[in-house]
Amino acid sequence: MSYYERHIFFCLNKRDGTEASCALHDVELAYAHCKGRVKALGLNGPGQVRVNKAGCLDRCAGGPVAVVYPEGTWYTYVDRHDIDEIVERHLQGGEVVERLLLAPEVGR
Repeated sequence: MSYYERHIFFCLNKRDGTEASCALHDVELAYAHCKGRVKALGLNGPGQVRVNKAGCLDRCAGGPVAVVYPEGTWYTYVDRHDIDEIVERHLQGGEVVERLLLAPEVGR
């Protein structure tokens, strides 16, 4: 058994110049909101869910992005309501949120 049942990583990377990057989308707020929701629902801690910041996940064109492991499910999101849905349906309920999936061909 893994130390955490699920792990969600939020890309917080900021690129120089005009290249797309997740940091252009208020990702710090999304990360903090997710961390707060997970804690409020009692989902945080060993054997449960861990919310982490990440550097570049190399899927910049689809930003902002987050990925849930161990499933390897990639999400894009717009606002905190999307984050709530990921937390409640996927992190808590184990159900993939199809409407927020990042298309597999989206890269940098």
